[in-house]
Amino acid sequence: MKIPRLTLAALAAATTLALAVPAPAEKPEAPKIGTSAPDFTLPPAAGGAPVALKDLLAKSKAVVVIFDATKCPYAIGYKGRVADMGKEYAGKGVTFVTINSNKTEPAAEVAEDAKKNGFAFPVLKDEGNKVADLYAAQKTPEIYVLDPKGTLLYRGRIDETHEDPKNVKSPDLRNALDAILSGKPVPAAETKAFGCSIKRV
Repeated sequence: MKIPRLTLAALAAATTLALAVPAPAEKPEAPKIGTSAPDFTLPPAAGGAPVALKDLLAKSKAVVVIFDATKCPYAIGYKGRVADMGKEYAGKGVTFVTINSNKTEPAAEVAEDAKKNGFAFPVLKDEGNKVADLYAAQKTPEIYVLDPKGTLLYRGRIDETHEDPKNVKSPDLRNALDAILSGKPVPAAETKAFGCSIKRV
């Protein structure tokens, strides 16, 4: 059977168009509870020597990785709690570290925000949101808690409200840390993070 030229031409054009349209990028798969979290090394927002996750893990009973933001009202609502918990749990061998992956928030702004809020732990800048992609982090704030081997033990929110801390009824991050320090399973290993979307490149 003879195929009309017009059909062949249309088919060729459609094939060319299909090849010209890039395939959608695959969404990074989130690390699963009980598996090894991705390693990373990032520069502090205020400048200085890069900070490696493996070094934090080596000297900690747990590491809390928080994807943070300077302008997000949800992240802003948690600043005081994050600062206080960072200091409280540092005395128990837990290291907090925040990562800013937003392309809209330069390092100088991130460093100033950390200073203003009294963050006494590493505050890192993730240019190009590479680490956010590795962790499949979507929100600010979004929390990951790792044991000294780098195993992910908790992922999700700090608690259920970014508003008045007096109204907190489910202190999920605190519950996770207390369980880990007591050698017990985390009662709720995954909770739903909420907040602003990470502003990716």
